[in-house]
Amino acid sequence: MKARNKFLLGGMLVLGTASYLMASSIDETATYYLTPGELAAKVSDSPRFAKNGVKVGARVVSGTIKRDPGGRELTFVMTDGKQQYPVHYRGVAPDTFTDGVDIVVEGRLDGNGVFQATTLLAKCASRYENAPGQPGQPGQYPPGAKHPDNVPKA
Repeated sequence: MKARNKFLLGGMLVLGTASYLMASSIDETATYYLTPGELAAKVSDSPRFAKNGVKVGARVVSGTIKRDPGGRELTFVMTDGKQQYPVHYRGVAPDTFTDGVDIVVEGRLDGNGVFQATTLLAKCASRYENAPGQPGQPGQYPPGAKHPDNVPKA
């Protein structure tokens, strides 16, 4: 066998091995979460699935957030538009956690159908941007305010 063919065969072997390792590690470390509808389907297929820890991605139903007076516990309802689950969470809620925000909760479903969350993540949308044409946007000033004289206009 020629040296060139040995080199190509060795290179293909190394490339194939590296590709396999990358593909298998991506599959193992991929973070996937269920929707409430998918969770309901899995629980109806196998009631033992409720005992497993899962991640669920959903949206907070507006008006359902109830905070404990101590501030360390809260309950709310999450939905994907098809299925709803009440959620109980102990811990400090993220600053971006409000009505209608997209969330990811990690925990398990208890025997009463309440999702007992151990982790609560609120997805951060573009809620930090002002609406177009509102004060705070470039070139927009509150009524009665004017552009500073010593700052060039962009």
